[in-house]
Amino acid sequence: MDRPFIFINSAMSADGKLSTKERKQVKISGKLDFERVDELRAQADAIMVGIGTVLADDPSLTVKSPERKAARKIAGKNENPVRIIVDSAARIPLDADIFKKGEGLRIIAVSNSAPAEKIKSLGEKALVIKTGDLKVDLGGLVAKLKEMGINTLMVEGGATLNWGMLSVGLVDEVYTFVGNLIIGGKTAPTFVDGEGFTEAELSGLELLSAEKIEEGILLRWKVKGKIN
Repeated sequence: MDRPFIFINSAMSADGKLSTKERKQVKISGKLDFERVDELRAQADAIMVGIGTVLADDPSLTVKSPERKAARKIAGKNENPVRIIVDSAARIPLDADIFKKGEGLRIIAVSNSAPAEKIKSLGEKALVIKTGDLKVDLGGLVAKLKEMGINTLMVEGGATLNWGMLSVGLVDEVYTFVGNLIIGGKTAPTFVDGEGFTEAELSGLELLSAEKIEEGILLRWKVKGKIN
């Protein structure tokens, strides 16, 4: 395979929302699921999110557990996986948390239309990868990541990036934690936004496992591709 093994991990409400209509994060899962996600991060070679997630939540994308960080160090790795932001127009703030917290390589993926001055500034804080004309070419990006030795890539949203990856067949598995609350709102982000598939393009899944965790359920899916 000329790309990493790629999986999406996401928590959603019972009605499939990632956050409120104001794009404010709400607590969907509890401590056990937090630990599960931290373990997934610790095992991954890289973590990737879209610029919308950075602008809304400003995540550091670091491994939180001291024990997991130590285990990575013993294995000859950095404390954190490579942290990647898909940011076609180079909109990420230069003081974003990802630049401030934790050791390890940061990658900002931009398109060829991103402002040259901003790319220069970002280059002082991260590795900048340019691919695609107006939008980041996700297929080209993940192929470059594979060339860099990244074999396992964890995607943590948001809804636009999830669509981008799924719509071009770049996802192998999906973890969805479904929490015990309703958020609602036609403008609230769902697990996958974007243009959406037509009936002829629908993407099929195979359920690998279902596990009750605290007051929610964790579903693990294998992506099978087009149903028809």
